[in-house]
Order: sequence, then C-alpha cells, then structure tokens
Amino acid sequence: MKTTNRRKFLGSGVATAAVAAAAAVPAKAQANPTRKIFYRNGQKPAKTPRFNSAVAYGNLLFIAGIGAHVEGDIKVHTKIVLDGIKAQLEAAGSSMSKVLKCNVYLNDLKDYDGMNSVYDGSFGDEPPVRTTIAAAGGIPGNSLVEIDVIAFI
Repeated sequence: MKTTNRRKFLGSGVATAAVAAAAAVPAKAQANPTRKIFYRNGQKPAKTPRFNSAVAYGNLLFIAGIGAHVEGDIKVHTKIVLDGIKAQLEAAGSSMSKVLKCNVYLNDLKDYDGMNSVYDGSFGDEPPVRTTIAAAGGIPGNSLVEIDVIAFI
C-alpha cells in the first residue's frame, strides 16, 4: 500500500507536537477568551456596521477581506491590499510575520503570477497557510484581489 503525504505527516510526530503545543496554552486563556473589536478609525461607528474589519478572540485576530478600489493593475492592487492588512495587524498588536492563514481571492486567475510577484516575502521567512481562488462573480468594488487573514497577537 502506498503511503500518502498526509500519512507521512501524521506519522512523523509533527501532529503530536502540534497537539502538545496547543495543550501548553494556559487553561485560563482557553476557558475565558475575550473578544475585542478593532475599528478602522479607532472608534465605534454611530451606525452598526455590516461587518467588523478586525476582531480578536483570545490571542487570535481575524482581519476581514481587504480589496483595492482604485485604478491599477494586479500589482498595484496587491500592494494596496497587503499594506492595508499590515496596518490593521499592527494596530491590533500583531504583525505580518504572525499571520497563520491567508485567503486570496482573485478576480481572474490570469493575475496569479502578478499577485505572487508582490505577495512573495510579505509575510517573512515562514509564510502562512494560503488558499487562492478566482471569485466566480468578481470581487465587489472592482478590486482585482481581496485578501483576508487570521493571525495571532
């Protein structure tokens, strides 16, 4: 029987180490995580927003998808989006190197290489897990790319 990469991974002890690391988080932090919302301008809007742009729960930080709603090519849009993500991460006490998961939504898969030319290296030497898809109906606001992330604080 052929061994798959998944079986090699699970059998390598890496999964065991990950479980042990999760168990090392203090029990108090696991029992009573707090939820904190980070507003873009630092203040809660007068009207309830459709969604929040950044929410922390315990030591996890969730940044909503950011698009670039300006004229430009995929490289310009990707830079704007990554700069926006960086700003929100830092405002919440995190950083690009603390991103664990990244979802990239492209308006068209033909922009994959151009997006990667700007994206590469943005998250440090150990990039996060990433999923990249083409958005079937396009991205709202005529952005060529939208990215959301999960990081730790």
